Amino acid sequence: MNHSPRRLPFVLAAVLSASFFLQGCSSKPANEHRYELKGKVVSVDRANGEVTVDHEDVKGYMPGMTMHFPLRDAEALKVLEAGDQLQAALVITDDGYWLEDPVITKGQPGGPAATPSAAGAEPQPGAEVPDVKLFNQDGRPLSIKQFKGRALVVTFIYTRCPLPDYCPLMSANFAQLNSAILGDAALRRRAHLLSVTLDPEYDKPAVLKSYGGTYTGGKFDNWDFATGDPAEVRRLAEFFGLTYKADGDQVIHSLRTAVVTPDGKLFKIYRGNGWKPDEVLSDLKNLPG
Repeated sequence: MNHSPRRLPFVLAAVLSASFFLQGCSSKPANEHRYELKGKVVSVDRANGEVTVDHEDVKGYMPGMTMHFPLRDAEALKVLEAGDQLQAALVITDDGYWLEDPVITKGQPGGPAATPSAAGAEPQPGAEVPDVKLFNQDGRPLSIKQFKGRALVVTFIYTRCPLPDYCPLMSANFAQLNSAILGDAALRRRAHLLSVTLDPEYDKPAVLKSYGGTYTGGKFDNWDFATGDPAEVRRLAEFFGLTYKADGDQVIHSLRTAVVTPDGKLFKIYRGNGWKPDEVLSDLKNLPG
């Protein structure tokens, strides 16, 4: 959920108004929840049908932040621009989330376009990844340094994450990566996966072992799930440009997945949830050394 766009997070004149309404299905999916969302459009990704919005607090659901949303209104997508004000229904179901019933208030003609604020400074490729001290799902000490000699793919999740396009998607993608790596003897020797929780107070080793077991089949030979001191977790997450904050039993966060070279340096950062396992596999196979 600050869920960095890939699309994911960042920033924030009203004159003209235009309303667009989506024809909904007569039957609603199970466990559908609807909330009013208001904010300023930061960017529009028409090709993928998404809009990035710097929104106010969503009453009863989450605090104000900047994140991207699928927008189910083709006509609205055609006219939306950065700087427009947007009011819409945020729909959350077991299968995903999206905006519908948008009401658009156009920004001032010729006014300054919204510019994304930094979600967190990102390191350049070649930067040394900090050697944070963590614990894996078995409670064993774990550090970034111990993976030197092997490429490391790092992502950030937490076990209570409610949005299927966020942590569950990251873990499902890692499950595909894990399967491919285990099926390739050369990759198995030179690559490892690491999922770090953003909720270390709740996600103790036993919780991570139970959660991780649903994706690994209970075998953690090539994939660790890590927790640790909150300060150490934050140091690693913020190094990769990820931002997050606790909100009750939820964590509002952006998304970052990173490939680290065998000598412990950053190779590449994938922002948001749009990356595919095949892209990361290609990176791993083409890493120097």
